[in-house]
Amino acid sequence: MHHALRPLAPLLVGVIVLYIPRAPGLPTQSPQPAVTPRVGLVSPSTQAAPTPSPSPTLPVSSTTPSTPPALDRDTIIRLKIFLDQHSFGPGEITDHWDDLSANALRLYQTANGREATGKIDSELQQGLGSLTLYTNYQIKPDDLAWVGKSPQKPAEQAKRKFMPYPSLADFVAERFHTSLSFLAHLNRGKNLSKLHPGDSVQVPNVPPFDIANLKVADDIPPRPEMKTHSVGIDTKNKVITVMEGGNIMAAFPITPGSKELPAPVGTWQIVKIATLPWFRWDKAMLLHGKRSSNFHSIPPGPRNEVGVVWIGLNKKGIGIHGTNNPGSIGRSASHGCIRLANWDAIRVLNAVTQGVSVKIN
Repeated sequence: MHHALRPLAPLLVGVIVLYIPRAPGLPTQSPQPAVTPRVGLVSPSTQAAPTPSPSPTLPVSSTTPSTPPALDRDTIIRLKIFLDQHSFGPGEITDHWDDLSANALRLYQTANGREATGKIDSELQQGLGSLTLYTNYQIKPDDLAWVGKSPQKPAEQAKRKFMPYPSLADFVAERFHTSLSFLAHLNRGKNLSKLHPGDSVQVPNVPPFDIANLKVADDIPPRPEMKTHSVGIDTKNKVITVMEGGNIMAAFPITPGSKELPAPVGTWQIVKIATLPWFRWDKAMLLHGKRSSNFHSIPPGPRNEVGVVWIGLNKKGIGIHGTNNPGSIGRSASHGCIRLANWDAIRVLNAVTQGVSVKIN
């Protein structure tokens, strides 16, 4: 697949769009997820003009490509931003390379008809060399609406009407798919704990996760044109892939259950899609997979435990969803569900519909 990448048309009001390398019956039961959904659709924002960044001298050649762990810091950042821009999520945009990033690179190579070596060939080198790494984001007055008190205990969370970001820095970091520590590194000398509307922050040059344009809807209607897509979940390598006709369109890192409550192996179907869900926090359900009468209803928001997306399967209590802690993806356990960073969960949401098959192995 050496064709030029082309964008997949937005399926909703507009979200982070997938970029595709090329064009390429289970009975449904009513799901009973630990979620009562209230839905919103996410629209893209207009970014500030990117700040030019010099092209690096990449340690590669056509005969002896370099493996990612040996790459310098600048090249790692370039690889991560490049992969994220092309819908092969490497995890948080930072200057550290890990297995999640390596998986994304190999899957990107496979999707583009190349050998999945995890090494930089001449074609990829050219793409990385022309990449603009960073852009600037100016804090808007409306951004303050997404920031507020965000208690940690479920009993306290249930008393609130919304689960916001605890700070403007958290809002900006998630918007641009990065960590607070890397955001602080990009903005050395600036006190990120004292951001105000009008302040400008340097951020990774990735499609922004724009939570600011949410629209309420209780359930996203079926989109028949999406039924040609399918989803694969690799629990060993902790990755979810979106496919069409056997061709990989996109891939993102996940947390796929735990030893006690593993993601259910098998082929399932998507039966419900929602964003900005309420979360039914039930300790018995989370620990043992069985509901109890002792629970708390956690309101929606980016710091809700299931994040901003719920994609329910025809398996009781199991779904694909976002998270309130993007840094934990691939590094911690979930309660049988498939968890992604909010920015990646939105991209999966934008490519599926009810009836799409989900194969977990």
